[in-house]
Amino acid sequence: MSPAQPVGDPLPGTGELPPQVAAPAPDGNERPFSVYLHVPYCRVRCGYCDFNTYTNLSMGRGVSAEDFVGTLAGELRATRRAMDAAGLPVRRAQTVFVGGGTPTMLPASDLVRMLDLVRECFGLASDAEVTTEANPDSVDEADLAVLARGGFTRVSFGMQSAVPHVLKVLERTHEPARVPRVVEWARRTGLSTSLDLIYGAPGESLEDWQRSLDAVAQIGPDHVSAYALVIEEGTRMWGQVRRGELPMPEDDDEATKYEMADAALGRAGYEWYEISNWARPGAQCRHNRAYWLDWDWWGTGPGAHSHLGDVRLWNTKHPVAWAGQIAAGRLPVAGHEVIDAGSRELERIMLGIRLREGIALASLADGPSANSADGTGATPPHLVPVMAGLVADGLLDAGAAMRGRAVLTLRGRLMADTVTRALTQ
Repeated sequence: MSPAQPVGDPLPGTGELPPQVAAPAPDGNERPFSVYLHVPYCRVRCGYCDFNTYTNLSMGRGVSAEDFVGTLAGELRATRRAMDAAGLPVRRAQTVFVGGGTPTMLPASDLVRMLDLVRECFGLASDAEVTTEANPDSVDEADLAVLARGGFTRVSFGMQSAVPHVLKVLERTHEPARVPRVVEWARRTGLSTSLDLIYGAPGESLEDWQRSLDAVAQIGPDHVSAYALVIEEGTRMWGQVRRGELPMPEDDDEATKYEMADAALGRAGYEWYEISNWARPGAQCRHNRAYWLDWDWWGTGPGAHSHLGDVRLWNTKHPVAWAGQIAAGRLPVAGHEVIDAGSRELERIMLGIRLREGIALASLADGPSANSADGTGATPPHLVPVMAGLVADGLLDAGAAMRGRAVLTLRGRLMADTVTRALTQ
């Protein structure tokens, strides 16, 4: 099963976008724009996965894998009409991310067609970053060449681990030896490469994790993401833990593995730019940063989420119901909410503190100095003792604090929620 959708309101009237989608950024500027495309198909649903994915590729007309791009075209064109009706200007997509599921369950030519639809409906910036996720065993060199010729610039491979018994627990289907091959194929086509890792799997020792980190350093992708395993309620792995078949991941073990990752990746020439992400110079994922920096984005596909102005929206989850709404000429938006100013500010701090550059302390003040995003303004008086305490506890960098910015230390990255609460009290 996958998680329940948020509780929200249906779109007003006949399905038009609410006026708050046109709200400007707090500084009055137009937000950059990104596009997310959700492909819900997977060969195998991993036991830890709680994403909106399905192993049935033949769910009926309009939603089977061979019909998917045609149905997606209907949603994207309906979206463009709705944006026009709401008075939103046409903004070229600065980044496009195709996620899932496993997008490469579809032919590479279908993914290129999806990108062409983004060009048709929104336009694409000349220097746009265009990424697809892929499993190592779901593409070959010919597929990657098709993607590169079609305008993709980047591919993110789900490596997860280099250790066979860990991959087995995670129910991943590829062999470890496949990963360096697909990265090399991607390089030959000119695609930038990223590897996704998961740490904290049941039965994964510190030696296992170090083996995975050593493998990444040897492969040498441009970008690495490393996420602690979270066992979500309702997943198959959650059931295994409840029945005592697998142990629950331990916080101390995952904290140690995070520190190991930061050390190993640092030695290999990677620099952290967000708590769970490291990159070589110039290889940061711009689409990831779009989420953390409060850009606008539109999500297309079953269950995809969108964020325009002061509005969050989310699509109908089940592919059959999603396709039926599109066939009826409607946007497949299941619900939306208008975000109030307090919630937006909390999110800005919560997301911004995750980044290497942190947040400007002056931006936490009320009044004119709150717009000093470059950190040149004074620290708000109420935060002076708070900052002193966070620096003394080793959670914030002392030098950055002197320059008017809140920047997490390594220890602070492990306790980012604590820092957020302190800064927002």
